[in-house]
Amino acid sequence: MQPESERNGHSPQDYPAYPVCRGVRGATTCAENTREAILGATRELLEQIIRRNDMRAEDVASVFFTTTADLDAEYPALASRQLGWLETALMCSQEMRVPGSLPMVIRVLVHWNTTKRLDEIQHVYIRGAVSLRPDRSIRNLESEREPVRATRQEEQQ
Repeated sequence: MQPESERNGHSPQDYPAYPVCRGVRGATTCAENTREAILGATRELLEQIIRRNDMRAEDVASVFFTTTADLDAEYPALASRQLGWLETALMCSQEMRVPGSLPMVIRVLVHWNTTKRLDEIQHVYIRGAVSLRPDRSIRNLESEREPVRATRQEEQQ
């Protein structure tokens, strides 16, 4: 395994010297408009984003959630509180109503303080939302990239 200073063929000077705020995007779909379905889908999405980017709660500046108009049984931001993001600024909104757009969608934009370069950020699109960004779906990423390395917590176990 390459040392951290030489990952992806880049030298240390290719990385920010201090954390910068990056946007990490993701989306998922819900099977139904219920509290349980919205929270479950949102937790699954956030868990994937956290794992794939080795994200720590204290590095997350804010999170912006949107849902399509057909999802209104619960705020998706509650799922991030359930995952321990208790001090993070959160906001929810509804998407624009665009004719023919995918229904039952939850989208997220995480503002994350990190030293990773833009090309190292892993955006996550799962379930029916894979059709929104097939190039960023987990299925495609797993076939094109090296396996995701363990998170800091998994490495310590």
